[in-house]
Amino acid sequence: MKKTLVAVIGMFLLLALLAVITIPQRASKKRIYADDIAAYLQDGDIICRLGDRLWSTYFKDISPLDKRFSHLGIISIVDGVITVINAEGRAIEGKDHVNETDLEEFLTIAKAIGIYRLRNYEGKAVSSAAMEYVGYPFDWSFDLHDETKLYCTELLYAVMKKIAPEIKLQTVFQKELNGEIVPLEAVSNSDYFTEIVYVSGYQGI
Repeated sequence: MKKTLVAVIGMFLLLALLAVITIPQRASKKRIYADDIAAYLQDGDIICRLGDRLWSTYFKDISPLDKRFSHLGIISIVDGVITVINAEGRAIEGKDHVNETDLEEFLTIAKAIGIYRLRNYEGKAVSSAAMEYVGYPFDWSFDLHDETKLYCTELLYAVMKKIAPEIKLQTVFQKELNGEIVPLEAVSNSDYFTEIVYVSGYQGI
């Protein structure tokens, strides 16, 4: 009886080992670095990111159709130096505001990246308008009608109202917030933007 049990366990372990070796691992990750995407970037581009923070899943799932991203920022290029202007809700780290961060830092938690370009507008107009909001507090109430505070996609919403008021970004109603919120697919699934490149750091995404 014991020999049979040992044989069964041995066979199970062998099959499990074979499965690990032969089945592609979905969680296999390659870090996305600035050098991977820098050649695609222009001043004023929109950079969308799929992150791994607490809020990432929530913001990803707000988009009805395209759920590839959870956060965005606006590219600024000055004298060849690439930075990202974005509104982050990271109160614990003291970064719950619109800030300008190094591209490499922005990519640190990126599981996927998409670069989008506003059609028929100069990129400098986009980045310059975004820069005016640096220092604004993060909008924890997610209120599109109050531009004294901004969340990530609300930053782009405010920029678009300033430079292209005729363009209306998509919004979706969120019952728990009792109001409209701008999903990430307002960029990634919009005719107003061109997708320049999509880079996934995970196999299988």
